[in-house]
Amino acid sequence: MQQTMQTILLVEDSGDDAVLVKRAFRNANLANPIEVVTDGDRAVAYLSGEGEYVDRDRFPLPILMLLDLKLPRRSGFEVLEWLRAQPGIGRMRVVVLTSSKESADIDRAHEIGANSYLVKPVGLEQLIEMVRTLNLYWLVMSEPPRLDG
Repeated sequence: MQQTMQTILLVEDSGDDAVLVKRAFRNANLANPIEVVTDGDRAVAYLSGEGEYVDRDRFPLPILMLLDLKLPRRSGFEVLEWLRAQPGIGRMRVVVLTSSKESADIDRAHEIGANSYLVKPVGLEQLIEMVRTLNLYWLVMSEPPRLDG
């Protein structure tokens, strides 16, 4: 099993949470580049390759998207619904990474196509362990779908 250095897209409006996730990746010795967008509209623009994200060499399609639900402009649910309707990239792996433990949110995310639903842990050590597990399953062991985008 060989780890790829493909990009991960983190859709997170909290600057503190984005810094913690990036720190957890570094502390877990994972070198995948992480692109961060701070709202749902930017996530759609990134995935569409529009506006400032038109250069696919600079902003490649991610191998995995980590998606918060509570976002400005367009919610994580709306981003996920949009993504699943897109030909070519609609099969992208999406892990919801959010603070909501609400069963309605969990159910809805899975119903509209989330591959996994993770609740953000409180401490950095727990987040590092979550990142290691996420890496092992989604980036090392699991075979990604082909994306045409």
